[in-house]
Amino acid sequence: MSSLTTSAADFYQYVVGVDTHAATHSYAIVAAPNGAAVDEASFPTTTAGLCRARDWISRRTYGDLDAVLVAAEGTGSYGAKLACVMAEAGYRVVEAPPPAKQRGRAKTDGLDAFSAARSTLSMPVSALRDRRAGEIHDALQVLNSARDHLNVERLRSTNALTALVRTYDLGIDARKALSSQQIELIAAWRHREEPVGVCAARAEAVRLARRIRVLNVELFENRTVITGLVEAAAPQLLELPGVGAVTAAVVLAAWAYPGRVRGEAAFARIAGTCPIPASSGNTVRHRLNRGGDRRLNRALNTIVLTRMRTDPDTRRYIERRRAEGRTTKEIRRCLKRYVTRQLYRTLSAGTQGEVLTTMG
Repeated sequence: MSSLTTSAADFYQYVVGVDTHAATHSYAIVAAPNGAAVDEASFPTTTAGLCRARDWISRRTYGDLDAVLVAAEGTGSYGAKLACVMAEAGYRVVEAPPPAKQRGRAKTDGLDAFSAARSTLSMPVSALRDRRAGEIHDALQVLNSARDHLNVERLRSTNALTALVRTYDLGIDARKALSSQQIELIAAWRHREEPVGVCAARAEAVRLARRIRVLNVELFENRTVITGLVEAAAPQLLELPGVGAVTAAVVLAAWAYPGRVRGEAAFARIAGTCPIPASSGNTVRHRLNRGGDRRLNRALNTIVLTRMRTDPDTRRYIERRRAEGRTTKEIRRCLKRYVTRQLYRTLSAGTQGEVLTTMG
């Protein structure tokens, strides 16, 4: 019997459905093949509570790890710690299918857990998915978010510092953007005898400059760790033109693991680079897609802008499309779609894809 027609009920004797929440998880155990209820319970999401849930499942299923499938909602969020505890114990953990919306249907956490278990029991084995992408993926998610926060804080501090030195006469020429040398000079200022307003402005300028200096160090350390993780997980990405460690980390975090994304078109939809038809009458055109993962879309835009400046093949492509009457925005939109395809193929095959040869 093929895996396309074989259901989870043919492989597992029990399925544990878990409805996950911030404070407690609700568990329900059903038996194959008809989904008969075995037991249900609720445990807190603390470490002790998760261990109690693990032991409860073991007792109700007679300790047979291979006969039990755990189907939890939100294994990438609220159910992440639960998934780790169950996987370490030896259980297979998969993502439960989303509950079907039915008008007039009763709803409790226990019923949702039973629904998750029974829906998973009837699923084909080939459709079972584990959303946990591994430690490197989790680390990149954390580092990418931290980098975004650091960049935002540095920009705010720089803008506030620029406003101060332009408002008060502190001896800094701030007609242009502040340079790194000027910021270092401000950070080294000492207390001076001057009017109270200027004194307060100078003290705040010193604080902001020193904060910017600290943020620069933290961003450098963040990039160093990201580079090491990317080189370990997907060094082939760094061989592509215009792809640096930071943009590669964003792409890796979105791609997650083999099988998460169905194909190139699905990856383009996640990235927001698939064009949306907006034709009418004799006008045939596509409009910008503003959906998808905007962090991934921003990373792709960075890659494209870098290639437009530095990559000879990309520059020849731009010249050819301009001769056809395309605008710069339209060309950039096409390039983002091509880069999306290249990145997907590179990650899927583990080898460097060729995208420019397919441009037509």
